[in-house]
Amino acid sequence: MKLKDINSPEDIRGASVQELEALAAEIRIAILQQVSMHGGHLSSNLGAVELSIALHYVYNTPDDILIWDVGHQAYAHKLLTGRFEQFFTMRQRGGISGFPKRSESIYDPFGVGHASTSISAGLGFAVARDFAQKDNQIVAVIGDGSMTGGMVFEALNNSRQTKKNFTIVLNDNKMSISPSVGAFSKYLSKLSVKHNRSLEEFGKFLRSIPEHVSSKLKGLIEGGWLAFENIVNPGQFFRDLNVRYLGPFDGHNLGELIEAFKEIKELPDICLVHVLTQKGKGYELATKNPTRWHGSDPFHIEDGSIIMEKLQPTLTSIFGKTLLTLAKQNKKIIGISAAMLDGCGLGILKEDPETADRVFDVGIAEEHAVTFAAGLACEGFTPIVAIYSSFMQRSYDQIIHDVALQNLPVVFILDRAGLVGSDGPTHHGAFDLSYLRTIPNMVIMAPSDENEMRNMIYTATQYKKGPVALRYPKAVTFTNDIRTEFSELPVGKFRAVCEGSKVLLIGVGFMLAKCLDAAGVLEKKGIKPTIIDARFVKPLDIESYKELFKKHSLVATVEDNTITGGFGSAIAEILAEIKNPPRLLRLGLPDAFVEQGEIEELRESLGLCGNGISSKILEALK
Repeated sequence: MKLKDINSPEDIRGASVQELEALAAEIRIAILQQVSMHGGHLSSNLGAVELSIALHYVYNTPDDILIWDVGHQAYAHKLLTGRFEQFFTMRQRGGISGFPKRSESIYDPFGVGHASTSISAGLGFAVARDFAQKDNQIVAVIGDGSMTGGMVFEALNNSRQTKKNFTIVLNDNKMSISPSVGAFSKYLSKLSVKHNRSLEEFGKFLRSIPEHVSSKLKGLIEGGWLAFENIVNPGQFFRDLNVRYLGPFDGHNLGELIEAFKEIKELPDICLVHVLTQKGKGYELATKNPTRWHGSDPFHIEDGSIIMEKLQPTLTSIFGKTLLTLAKQNKKIIGISAAMLDGCGLGILKEDPETADRVFDVGIAEEHAVTFAAGLACEGFTPIVAIYSSFMQRSYDQIIHDVALQNLPVVFILDRAGLVGSDGPTHHGAFDLSYLRTIPNMVIMAPSDENEMRNMIYTATQYKKGPVALRYPKAVTFTNDIRTEFSELPVGKFRAVCEGSKVLLIGVGFMLAKCLDAAGVLEKKGIKPTIIDARFVKPLDIESYKELFKKHSLVATVEDNTITGGFGSAIAEILAEIKNPPRLLRLGLPDAFVEQGEIEELRESLGLCGNGISSKILEALK
C-alpha cells in the first residue's frame, strides 16, 4: 500500500496495523517535503498522523462526518482523502487550501481556519442528523489549545441537544501556537490512563453486585464510588455536562486508537475521547521546539535552516522591541495576547525580567482578552492587546460594548493586516479598517514605514481620550535606518509626501510604497500626482482634506482592506458634502474572499502594485 495510490479512505480500511504504521511514516515524509518546499504548519501535522489514519480507518467517511478544529493539523487527512496529486500545490495560488474547505472535497464537510468552532459545528451536524433520522456518526477533532476558547464551553453546555452518538476527540499535545496556558490546560494534564482504568474496574464491581443486595447498601457503595471518582478522576467535569470521558489514549499507537474508536463508535453517548500526541513527531527539530515549527517558511530538512532567510527584521519584531522600550519607561503598560505571544511580538517582553510579569497570554480567548484589558484600563493602566487582524474580528462586540462605549484607553495592535499570503481567506486581515471604522471614539492608525510605526505605538500609549487601533501587515522592514527617538503624532492629521497636480493619490499604511511606485510610472506619462500618507483612517482632518480636493480633479485611495466600508469609503463620505467634488477612484481588496498565494503575487493580480495602480488612474483620467 503506497500513499500515492490512495484515492479514498476506503483504500486503507482492509490494511493491517503494520501496513498502517508504514503508511504513517510515508505520510510524515510527504508532509516534511511539502512544508520544506512551500512552508506551512509542520509540527501540528506531524503529531496528528496516526490519529488521522485511525479515524478514517474506523469511521465511514464521508458518510460519517469528520470536522477538524482550525484545520492546521489536517494535512494527513488531505492525503488520505484522494488529494495526493494536489498536495504539493497546497497553500499556493491556484492550489488546494492549507485548511479543510467545503468546496475542495466531500471529505471536508465544514470549512475551518479559526479555533474553537468544531464542537459547535459538530453539534449542528448531529442535531440535523437526528431530525433527518439518519444513523451516521459525527466526530469533531479539537486541540487542547482550542479547548480554551469560550465557544467550546458554550457548545458543551448545549451538548444535550443531540439524542445520539456525538464524539469529540481531544488531540492533546500541550500546545496551541504557544504552549497552552490557563487553568483548563492544567486540568487536562491531570487526566491519566491509570485513573480512568481504576474507575472502570470499580464500575464493573458495582455492576456485579446482585440485585437482591439491599438497595440502601448499594446506594452507600455508589455514593462512595462517586465521591472517590470526583477525587481521583478530573474527567468528572465532562460527565457533569452529560459528556462521557474516555482516555487518555496514546495518539501514536495505531492499534490502541483503532480498537478504542471501534468501541466508541458503538456507544450511544456523547463522548469526549482524550488522545495524547506529540507535536512534531518524527522530526527531531520540531519535537524539540514545536513553537518554532508550528508554522514555517521553506527550509532545508537536513538542518532546519530557512532557504531564504529574512535578513531584515519583521514589523512584528519592531513592534515588540518598541513596546519593550516603552514598557520599561512606563510601568502602567500591560501586554496581552491570545495564544501567540511570539507571533504578535510580545515574547520579547515575557523574556525580559523587568517586564515579564506585565505580559499575559490568555489562551485562545480573544473576547476575554479585550474585556480583561477594559478592566485594566478602568484602573489607570495602559493595556496593549496584540492579536492578528483576522482573529481580532472575534472580539468585535467586546471592542464596542466594553471598550469604546466606555471610551477606555485600550490600545489594539492588529498584526497581519491586509493580505497574509499562503494561509488564505481565513487569515487575511481584509476587514479591520471597515469593522473598526464604524465604532465611535475609535482612533485608527496605519503606519507607512518603521519609524512611523514606532511613533504611532508611542502616540497610542500617550493617548488617554479613548481606544486606539494600530494595524500593520505581515512584512519585513523597508529600511535599517530606524530612529531611536519618539515623536507624538497629531491625531487625525495626514502627511504630505510630495506635491503635484490634477491627481491626488492617498496611500494607507504600507500601501504608500505602492503609490510611490505608481507615481514613478505616471511621471513618465507626464502626470505628477500629489501623494499623501493618510496615517489615520479615523478621525480624519476633514477641512484639510477638503482643501486638497479643491486642487485636484481625481482622487485615488489605495488600501489593503476591502473597499467596502474602508478608507476609500471614508473619503467618499467627505466628498458627498462638497459641491462639484473631484472624481473618486477607490483601490483596495475586492468585496470578495481573496484566495491564498504569495502576497506580492496576490497584490499584482488585484492591481495593487505600481503598474496596476497607475493603469487604473490613467484609465480614470480618460
